[in-house]
Amino acid sequence: MEELVEKVFVIGLDSAPPELLFNRFSEMLPNIRRILSMSTHGPMRSTVPAITIPAWAVMVTGKTPGELGLYGFRHRREGTYNEIWIPHSMAIKEPTVWDYLAERERRSILVGIPPSYPPRKVKGIMVSCFLTPDRSSEYTYPPELRGEIERLVGEYIFDVVFRKEDRDEVKERLWEMTRRRFEVIRYLIEEKDWEYFQFVEIGLDRVHHAFWKYFDENHHLYPGRNAYESVIPDYYKLIDEEIGKTLKLIDLNKTAILIVSDHGVKAMKGAFAMNQWMIEEGLLKVRNPELLKEGKQVRFEELDVDWSSSKAWAWGGYYSRVFINLKGRDPEGMVNEREYDKVRDEVADLIRGIRGPNGEKWENKIFYPELIYPKAIGDRPDMLVYLDDLNWRAAGTLGHGTNYLAENDTGPDDAVHSEYGVFSLYLPGSEGANNVELTIYDFAPTVLKLFGIEVPLRGRSLV
Repeated sequence: MEELVEKVFVIGLDSAPPELLFNRFSEMLPNIRRILSMSTHGPMRSTVPAITIPAWAVMVTGKTPGELGLYGFRHRREGTYNEIWIPHSMAIKEPTVWDYLAERERRSILVGIPPSYPPRKVKGIMVSCFLTPDRSSEYTYPPELRGEIERLVGEYIFDVVFRKEDRDEVKERLWEMTRRRFEVIRYLIEEKDWEYFQFVEIGLDRVHHAFWKYFDENHHLYPGRNAYESVIPDYYKLIDEEIGKTLKLIDLNKTAILIVSDHGVKAMKGAFAMNQWMIEEGLLKVRNPELLKEGKQVRFEELDVDWSSSKAWAWGGYYSRVFINLKGRDPEGMVNEREYDKVRDEVADLIRGIRGPNGEKWENKIFYPELIYPKAIGDRPDMLVYLDDLNWRAAGTLGHGTNYLAENDTGPDDAVHSEYGVFSLYLPGSEGANNVELTIYDFAPTVLKLFGIEVPLRGRSLV
């Protein structure tokens, strides 16, 4: 098959929503607007769950979270209730876009694509993602690249701590991280050989979570006119400026440009205490209920759970993972395998019936992994739950005076994820814009087709 372009350059903006990038902020982002004006673009439906990990891995492999065995940022260790493992690059067993390209001797430069720690051997260059523990870790392939990066920018910043009260510090660190990352990107563009270049900037996700209530006048915690209300628009301007400087280094007559995000964002209306609710419903039994009446927030791990009488428990997060206490799988499982489907359906029905703090009907969505994925390997939950269509996040903690929390229970956080990210494809010679709706599964087939490669994957190519 004939190659359609010489090079592909992918701009990954974690959490960029179509509502802001394509519409509300469009006029103040001249460089992004210029690319969009020559591209096929539109909202890109994310995966279930609409979470950074596994979404970026889904995008570059064309496989579902079930096929990858990645259901979020943490996974339960088999045979335990509370032991977890964090996804890492070695957990990705399916070939990525750059693996297919390497088979055709095409070189890739990959910066910050989750999950890419530890960095893997690739045909080209890899700089690991926000999961990197710290700069003392080996974070580049080849290893000697690390020295080049640090001579260029000093400390390379992988991420910022964004759930903290000192918003000035969060802002300062965000700007610093992004400027240094783009400086490294431009250095790699100019100094290294590549046919495929993809980077992911995590900063948009962090600025949304840290500053959304200061920006969104409809947010229930909006404080009125405030010192931080322009932080989100200003950060988008920073991204646009950096993209503008970067695109000056790229030959648009030979290079396809993609702008993509893994999911969108929207205001968080509050958090719902799932395990506290489960105790009220009789699904979860504890031997130390007095702990919950002491007026302090407690973690699930602090409970003395009577597993022999408990049918289910939950994890918190932007979505919730619910587990059935299954005999033969869980250490003290009490639900027999023959009753599993019935019990799970009963728990799902109860969750669907959860209403809002004022009795309003919620659009609670339940997903059974084996029904939404062709297969579901690894440490899968028994169900994934979107509370009120992701308008509310799930709190894993207990001991609250109400199940409805005005704020996140793990630190300041004003936003949740939404199901649509962005997609934009510029091809050399394109004039004018086209609108398209697509899914995250269409990314890999499209990129591969640009290089004349066709692989049977779930999605479709747009070219």
